[in-house]
Amino acid sequence: MEWLRSNVVSLYRLGKAEEKNIIPISVNYFPHRRCNYACEFCFHTSLNLEILPLEEAKRGLRLLADAGMKKLNISGGEPFLKPTFIGEVFRFCKEELGLESCSIVNNGSKVTEKWLDTYGQYLDMMAISCDSFDPETNVRIGRADKAGNKDHISTVFKVAQWYNWEEDMNENIEALSPTRWKVFQVLLLEGENTGKETNSLRDGRDLVISKEQFEAFLDRHKVQKSLVPEDNEAMKDSYLLLDENMRQTGRKVPGRSLLQVGVQEALKDSGWDEKTFHDRGGVFDWSRKKDDKDRDNLSW
Repeated sequence: MEWLRSNVVSLYRLGKAEEKNIIPISVNYFPHRRCNYACEFCFHTSLNLEILPLEEAKRGLRLLADAGMKKLNISGGEPFLKPTFIGEVFRFCKEELGLESCSIVNNGSKVTEKWLDTYGQYLDMMAISCDSFDPETNVRIGRADKAGNKDHISTVFKVAQWYNWEEDMNENIEALSPTRWKVFQVLLLEGENTGKETNSLRDGRDLVISKEQFEAFLDRHKVQKSLVPEDNEAMKDSYLLLDENMRQTGRKVPGRSLLQVGVQEALKDSGWDEKTFHDRGGVFDWSRKKDDKDRDNLSW
C-alpha cells in the first residue's frame, strides 16, 4: 500500500503542468498622465501628475530587467513634462541595467537641445506623434497647446501616429526619412476616449475609421519602407503597459503594482498575448548601432 501511495504521488507530480513565467521582453511605461495637448482620440487620459519617486521607479525597472526585460519605451501623458525624471531613468537603464533598447514616444513640443545633449546618448529611438501635416487638422483634433501652437512637428525625428485617412503623407515621410513609421488605427477604450456618457475626458468616436479606410491609407503609402501598420486587432493585448504606479493597465481596472506583488504576479493582470506581440513585429532591430558616430552627440 505504501508503494502504491508513493507512486501515485509521483505520477501526479509528473503530470502536473508547471506554470510558465512571463518574460516581459518589451515594456511600455507611462510615468505620468499629464499632457499639454488634448487629442480627442487619446486613450491614456488624466489630469493627474502623480509620479513615483525616482528610486522607486528604478527598483521596479530592476525587477523587470531581472525578469527578462530587454527594451523600455516611455510614453504618457507627455513624458517631457518631467524631463529630468525620464532622462535619469534612461541613464539607469543603460548604465546599470544594460538594456538593449530605450525609446520614447512624445509630441515633439517639449524636447530641448539641452536634454538631448545630456541624455541623448542613452536613447536608441525617439518617436514623435504626428497625426497630420495640416496645422488646421491638428488643431481640430486637439493636437495643439493652450497657446495655440500649431507647428508641433517642426523638429520631428520619427513619426508614430496619424489622423486623416484621406491625406497623402508620402512627400513629408520621405523628407523625414524615419527609421520606423508606425501607423495606428484609432482605438476606443471605454472610460478613456468614449465621451461624457462613459465619464471619459476625451471623445474620439468621430475619429473612428473602418478597416477598409485604414487599408486604403496603407495602400496609398505602401512604397514607404519604414511603414509599420497596426490595426485594432494587432494592438489588442500585444503591449505590456505599466501606469504611473507600475500597475498593468489597458483594461477597465488597473492590475496590482509589481512593486508590491512582484513581476510575475503583476503580469498575471496584464492579459498580454505573447503570440500577438510577436505577430505584430514586437521584436525588431531596436538598438542603435555600436559604431554610430552620432551615438553620443544627437544633432538638434
